[in-house]
Amino acid sequence: MASLSRLKRNLRLPLIAAPMFLVSGPDLVLAACRAGIVGSFPAPNARTPDIFAEWLQTIRQHLTADQPWAVNLVMHKSYGRRDSDLAMTVEAQPPLVITALGSPKDAVDAVHGYGGLVLADVNSVEFARKAIDAGADGLVLVSAGAGGHTGLTSGFAFVEAVRTFFDGPLVLAGSISSGRAIRAAEVLGADMAYMGTQFIATQESLASDDYKDMLVDAGPSDIICSSAITGVPANWLKPSLAAAGYDLNQLDNSKKPNFDDPHQGSKAWKHVWSAGQGVGTIQSVLPVAELVDQLAADYAAACQLPAHHATGAGEDE
Repeated sequence: MASLSRLKRNLRLPLIAAPMFLVSGPDLVLAACRAGIVGSFPAPNARTPDIFAEWLQTIRQHLTADQPWAVNLVMHKSYGRRDSDLAMTVEAQPPLVITALGSPKDAVDAVHGYGGLVLADVNSVEFARKAIDAGADGLVLVSAGAGGHTGLTSGFAFVEAVRTFFDGPLVLAGSISSGRAIRAAEVLGADMAYMGTQFIATQESLASDDYKDMLVDAGPSDIICSSAITGVPANWLKPSLAAAGYDLNQLDNSKKPNFDDPHQGSKAWKHVWSAGQGVGTIQSVLPVAELVDQLAADYAAACQLPAHHATGAGEDE
């Protein structure tokens, strides 16, 4: 079976372009992989099983064995396509499978059967323990500040807490929007970083031009965390909520999630748009290749920083 460290050898950066609902499709996956990072997409983005099969085939045909990619599967038992999505994924044999909204247990044996790795998307230490007990090879730690359905724990605390009981692969998500942040995730003890919001504002994403333009104009103060839309805490762009008719001062955070819908209120995501707190680093809409070039240069510079760099600011005081 492959290991995450072995897959990383073929990467330009220790980075996964996060699977984003209604945003990540084959073009984004292929562009990310060709640029030297891991591309991924959520299975429900393919609106029918036939489309999902087509996407899997397209990605397989256009990537080499040295270009790892990932499929994000919804594992909640109420999701109608759960079993068929898993079966088609196993047939396509992506090197990585990222599970969400349910236990990874049923995916583990199936994916291990062809030599793939299972990473479980978790947003709390409690869920991290459950995912490891269920057999996940590694974890995606969704921490505070992440776009979409977010965690509430700082990445600094999340990695430290999980490392007390798990020494396997960790991918850190949440407000990671630069090469420096990718390097910081490694310093914290993660093996890779997860970046989403930056890739929404790329030419290859499925996001609308209006969505991309809003990201360019937005900053951290334009993000609000609320469960009013889907019943699960998520980070949203305030201007998109206002445009959809929501009163930002009277959001109903008592809404309950509906797990029959893999993304709890998927229709709402077409009208209100998500972003992480790192949105302020987006200056323009770029091709994925150009974005990764910028991230790689930033990461390389961060790796060269001397150990005393962080304390240097106070030396002349």
